[in-house]
Amino acid sequence: MKAVVKTKHAKGMEYVNVPTPKMGLRDVLIKVRAASICGTDVHIYDWTRWAQHRFTPPRIIGHEFVGTVVKIGEEVTLAGVGNRVSAESHLTCRYCYQCKNGYSEVCRNFKLLGIDHDGTFGEYLVLPEHVVWKNEENIPDEWATIQEPFGNAVDTVLSEDVSAKTVLILGAGPIGLFATGIARACGASLIIVSDPNNYRLSISKKMGAHITVNPRRQDIVQIALDVTQNNGVDVVLEFSGNNQALNQGLKAITPAGRISILGIYERRVNIDLNKEVIFKKVRIYGITGRKIFSTWYKTSRFLSSGLVDPSPIITHQFPLKDYEKGMKLMKDGKCGKVVLTV
Repeated sequence: MKAVVKTKHAKGMEYVNVPTPKMGLRDVLIKVRAASICGTDVHIYDWTRWAQHRFTPPRIIGHEFVGTVVKIGEEVTLAGVGNRVSAESHLTCRYCYQCKNGYSEVCRNFKLLGIDHDGTFGEYLVLPEHVVWKNEENIPDEWATIQEPFGNAVDTVLSEDVSAKTVLILGAGPIGLFATGIARACGASLIIVSDPNNYRLSISKKMGAHITVNPRRQDIVQIALDVTQNNGVDVVLEFSGNNQALNQGLKAITPAGRISILGIYERRVNIDLNKEVIFKKVRIYGITGRKIFSTWYKTSRFLSSGLVDPSPIITHQFPLKDYEKGMKLMKDGKCGKVVLTV
């Protein structure tokens, strides 16, 4: 089969022939229909410092997809041939302390799809049946591919209630854009989106942002204070992974507000814990992955009901063999979400 493989400890990938993956007794074989590109895939392509410490070639990359089950193992009981599926990218053990206490998103023994296990940028994919998710029929393929990152946005926004709250979103990458639509659907009274990329700020307007700010040209903290009568925002959602943005968010938040952080930082961050967190009694949530599978139910309902329409965010589609076009658009910041058809 054809697949996009990270073959070397260097920048780049290759579109090559590889063997169709073999199945175990509790596995399913999936024919991939479409897969979307994540920022993680770009890090692996560019061979960033994070990738060099986390990823070992050779490996088929990718972890966001939709496909059709074409074969099942002898002990599979939940999935059937013909099911249109996506999957949780955290391949959990189900037996560690965290898994047994309802926190499988931080399983002690998990493997990541497309990093520790061959991923979705190929014609076929083998997965254990316990991570497979059956899709609603009225969710189109291109929407079904983005449920995994959409779920990240769901958990970030809904760490606490946002109805009638003022919300500042830092970072308008695809997940920040999903979060904008989710916050609007959940009744946020004011949504401010900050990002240095004007192209993505324009998409955030389509997703429901009331105010957009380019922090390279405008003072995001002052704007947040001005529009809240010097009170500060109730909620900050941090997606940028930028130390300066994090500090801006903490300065913009009202005392006793909350901040949820999904952004990943290349280096250690510096914040004034005393002034910006402790004395303000700010609640901080670290977000990783999605709650498995309660968040998937929420995601599916947001999409299948029409509460959130992600169409403005899915800006480009290419055949799998043209994956480099998508990688370039991602690196240049000239896209929302890029979907590869297989």
